[in-house]
Amino acid sequence: MRTALIVGAGVAGLTAATALARAGWRVEVAEVGASGATAGWGLCLTGPSLRALAELGLADACLAEGHGMSVITHVDVRGEHADQTELPRLIGARRPAMAGIARPVLHRILYTEAERCGVVVRHGLTVTSIDQETELVRARLSDGTGRQAALVVGADGVRSDVRGLLGLRASPDYHGQMVWRALVRRPSWGTGIHQFAGKDNTAGLVPISDSRAYVFLTENRAERNVLPDAELAPRLRRLLEPFPGRGAALAPLVSESESVVRRPVLTNFLQGDWNRGSGVVIGDAAHAPAPQMASGAALAIEDGLVLARELERHESVGAGLKAFVSRRAQRCRTLVETSVAIAGLEREQRHEEAYPLAGACHRLMAEPV
Repeated sequence: MRTALIVGAGVAGLTAATALARAGWRVEVAEVGASGATAGWGLCLTGPSLRALAELGLADACLAEGHGMSVITHVDVRGEHADQTELPRLIGARRPAMAGIARPVLHRILYTEAERCGVVVRHGLTVTSIDQETELVRARLSDGTGRQAALVVGADGVRSDVRGLLGLRASPDYHGQMVWRALVRRPSWGTGIHQFAGKDNTAGLVPISDSRAYVFLTENRAERNVLPDAELAPRLRRLLEPFPGRGAALAPLVSESESVVRRPVLTNFLQGDWNRGSGVVIGDAAHAPAPQMASGAALAIEDGLVLARELERHESVGAGLKAFVSRRAQRCRTLVETSVAIAGLEREQRHEEAYPLAGACHRLMAEPV
């Protein structure tokens, strides 16, 4: 039988699990986290995300529970309108170009569909060893049990353990930026994404439902450290206070929030092969962009679909994985490199150069997968 073991029940892992199960694979997912646990408060489903989700029949559910939008408004350091990016509408001219959505909501939608397709998700487990055999992979899990599968997929994030177990080497790069997120009530003017250029940092607002949004701030030249939870909200408010105009309205919103996270901006692109034998890495384990392009979820969802398609088209798993990597590598590299370039422009306060670069990359990502 076609059996697959997927490590990681995030966006990439659950999408791949559903796509493979629909193609007739028997799929098991090992997830180290507890059931229902998700990291972060919200994300953007860009046009490519919605297009891929529509293929799975899940775009409508995401739009119903998220917040559809089509425009990114850029505001300069004086608080004045600087630029507006109209994003490509890939699922119909009368439908939104993208959607903001709460991470727990997206996780529930993907998880429910995976289980409906017969995927078995086991929590509190990860993989500790992988041994390649002639046509099968033998994996040992952290509870001491073993698995034998025709395919092992590492969808375990930018710090992927599976990547190392497969003998693939990558070192995530830190770009001197820490990114903040705070879950807030959505102000009446927050109907689309707003991005505010500051004298030191960049901030913005992304609506994720009719009543909620998240505030983001990219802190430049930041020390990569961990702050006590009690210091997060007060420090984020202080970082937001210098912004003029509507940017200044973000600090009071954060004052009401008890949900603030701070993470380093890490990127990664796995040079060369993403697979060894019948094992492969996808999503952030293979290509983690900076958040400036808001497209990490798009690449992860596309990966899951394309992986299932190529395995269906080829007689052997090895040939299918080789075709998958060949098909995905350049697209993912372009997105990662563009996101890194935009992060650099933000650090140098060259926002007027970053806006058209981001717009051009969104148009490029709108091309068929």
